[in-house]
Amino acid sequence: MELTILTFLPTAAAAVIMVLPERLEQRARWVALAGSLATLVLSIVLFFQFDHGASGFQFTERRKWVDIGSFNLQYGLGVDGLSLPLVVLTTFLTVASTLVSFSITMRPRLYFAMLMLLSTSVLGVFMSLDFILFFLFWELELFPMFLLISIWGSGRKEYSATKFVLYTIAGSAFMLVGILVLAFSANTFDIEVLGRSNFVDTIIPLRWVFLFLFIGFAVKLPIVPLHTWLPDAHSDAPTAVSVMLAGVLLKMGGYGIIRIGVTILPGVADDYGIWFAAIGAISILYGAFVTLRQTDLKRLIAYSSVSHMGLVLLGIGALGKTSMIGATYQMLAHGVITGLLFVMVGLMYERTHTREIARLGGLARQMPLITAGMVFAGFASLGLPALPGFIAEVTVFLGSFQKYEWAVLMGIFGVVLSAGYILWTLQRTVFGPVRAEWDSVTDQNTWWEHSVVLGLVAAIILLGVYPALMMDVIGPAFDPIVARLGS
Repeated sequence: MELTILTFLPTAAAAVIMVLPERLEQRARWVALAGSLATLVLSIVLFFQFDHGASGFQFTERRKWVDIGSFNLQYGLGVDGLSLPLVVLTTFLTVASTLVSFSITMRPRLYFAMLMLLSTSVLGVFMSLDFILFFLFWELELFPMFLLISIWGSGRKEYSATKFVLYTIAGSAFMLVGILVLAFSANTFDIEVLGRSNFVDTIIPLRWVFLFLFIGFAVKLPIVPLHTWLPDAHSDAPTAVSVMLAGVLLKMGGYGIIRIGVTILPGVADDYGIWFAAIGAISILYGAFVTLRQTDLKRLIAYSSVSHMGLVLLGIGALGKTSMIGATYQMLAHGVITGLLFVMVGLMYERTHTREIARLGGLARQMPLITAGMVFAGFASLGLPALPGFIAEVTVFLGSFQKYEWAVLMGIFGVVLSAGYILWTLQRTVFGPVRAEWDSVTDQNTWWEHSVVLGLVAAIILLGVYPALMMDVIGPAFDPIVARLGS
C-alpha cells in the first residue's frame, strides 16, 4: 500500500488543486508543495526501511487488474536497488520544481496540477511490475509535459512541445511491438517473471525485439541521432519543466534499457554491447563538441546532457556490475547537478531576461549568490573530485575499461572537453568585464529560491562525499543480471 500512496499522492494533490475556487487559485502552489513534500518524506522513509543487501523487489503490491483471455494484467508495483534511488530523485526534484515555480501567476491551478500529474507518471514508470502498467505510465507523462511546455513555455513553445510528443510516440510504437512479442512468447506481462524467462520461437527474432525496445528508450535517454527534440524542449520550457525533464524524464530511458532490455534479454544485450559502447562514446564526444558551439545557456546545458547520457550508455554497454552501478549513479548525479544548472539559469534569466551568452558577462558583481550557485553547479558538472559527477565517471570508466578501452579513452576526452565548455561558459557569463546594462540587476532572492538552491547543493555534496549511501543500495540489484549474463 505504501507504493500506491507514494505514486498517487501527487495526483491527489492535483485533484485538490483543480477543485480550488478561482478566488483561491494562488493557493495551488501551497497544495502542490504540501503534496510533493509528503511524497518526498514517504520516499525517504521507504529508502531507510529498504533492505540494502537484498537484490529482489521489495514493498511489492500485486492485484488482479484485467483478464484478457489467458493473460492476467496486474496492478503491480515494487522497488529494488535500481528503481528506489530514482524514485527518491523524482520526489526530491518534484519539490524543487514546485518551489522554483512559486512565481507562476498565469493559470496556477492547471500548472501545478500538471506538475503533480507529471510526478505520478514518472514514479509509476520506476515502480511498475507489469508491462502494460509500465507502458501506460510511460505514455501518461506526455499529456502534462505537452501542456507545461506549450502553455507556459517561451519561443517556439508549441513546436517544441509537439516535437517532444511526436518523438516519444514514435519511439513508444517500436517499444510496444517489443513488449507484445515478449508477452505473447512468455504468456505474461509480469516484468519480474519475464526477467527469469527463456524465450524461444518468438514471432520475430529476439535481436529485432531488443532493437525495438531500445529505440523507444533511446529516444528518451536520448542518444545521437535521436536527441534533436531535447535542445528545443529545454530552450522553450519553463525552468521547473527543464528541471524535471533533465532530472528525471531522461532517466526513464536509461532505466528502461537496464530494467527491460538488459534484465529480460541479457544474451541479446551482450551481443549489442559493442554498439552501446560505440554509440555512447559518440554521444559523449558529439554532445561535447556541439555544446562548444552553443550561444544559448539552456541549449548548452541540453547538449551537455546528451554528452553525459552517453556515459550512461557506455556503462550499460560494458555489462559489468561496476560499470552498470556507475551508469545508475551517473543518472542520479546528472539529475541533481543539471537540475541546479537549470535553476541557476532560470534565476539569471528572470533578472536579465536573456539567455544569450554574448549579452551576459560580469554578473558576479551584481549577482554574487546566483554566481556562486552557477559556479558550483558548473564545477560539479565537469566532474570535480569529491562531487558525484566525478564518482560516476570514474566508476563507469573503471567498469568499462577492460572491455572497451577505446570507448573509455574517447569518453575521457569528452570529459576534458566538458571542462573546457563549462569553464568557458562561466568566464563569458558571470566573470569578465562588467557590462553597463546590468548595473541595476541584483540577486533579490526569495526564500523559495534560497530553499531550492541550498537543497540541490546539499544533495550534490551528500552524493559526492558519501556515495555509499546510494551505491550500497544499487549494487545488489545487478547481481541477478550479472549472474544471467555469466550463465
